[in-house]
Amino acid sequence: MRLPVSEHTSRPWRIHDIAPDFDVEDVWALETPGGPDDLPRLVAHIAGGSFPDDAALPVRVVWQARSWLGALLHWDDQDEGLDTRVPSLRERLPRDLRDGPSGPDLGAVPFTPLYLAHDEWAAEVANRTVHAVMHIGWVPDGAGGHRGQMAVLVRPNGRLGRLYMAAIKPFRHLVVYPALMRSLQRGWLPGG
Repeated sequence: MRLPVSEHTSRPWRIHDIAPDFDVEDVWALETPGGPDDLPRLVAHIAGGSFPDDAALPVRVVWQARSWLGALLHWDDQDEGLDTRVPSLRERLPRDLRDGPSGPDLGAVPFTPLYLAHDEWAAEVANRTVHAVMHIGWVPDGAGGHRGQMAVLVRPNGRLGRLYMAAIKPFRHLVVYPALMRSLQRGWLPGG
C-alpha cells in the first residue's frame, strides 16, 4: 500500500542526515509482519528474491524496455554510476555505519548496499538520470508487531533526470511497485 511521504520523513531514520539533498519520491508499506528484530531477515529476503523474473509479463516487459533503453542511450554506462559521475553516499556515512554491516548484495538488481542498522537498511544506485536510494525501514504496525516500509529517495541529474522521473512515474506506481510488493509478500508469509 502506498503511504504519504510523511510516513518516512516523520521517523528518526539515519538516512535523513546522510541524504538530506535527496527527495522522497515514494513510500510503501510492506506486508511483511514480524517481530522487533526481523529487519535482517527482511533484507535477506529482499536480496534473495527473484524480482523481476518472478513478476507478471507486463512488469518484465517494462523492466526489459528500461534496460534496453538505458543501454541504447548509455544511461547505465559504468562511467555514469557510483564513484564516477557521483560519489557514493558511503563517503557521508558516520563511522559507526561505515564500519558496521552493509547488508547483502542484491544480485541482478543494480543497487549497492550502504548500511544495515537495527531498524533500517539502505542501498544506492546511480546512472545518468538519477542517484537513488532504496530505504527499507522496520516500523511498528500499530497492532503489537512490526512490518517493513520502503522509501525511494532520488536526486535527479538535471533536466534529463527530472524528465525521466516524471516519465516513469505511472510505470512505477501502476506496474512495478505493486508487483514488487506482491513478490515480497509471496515469499514472506507462510504459504504465500
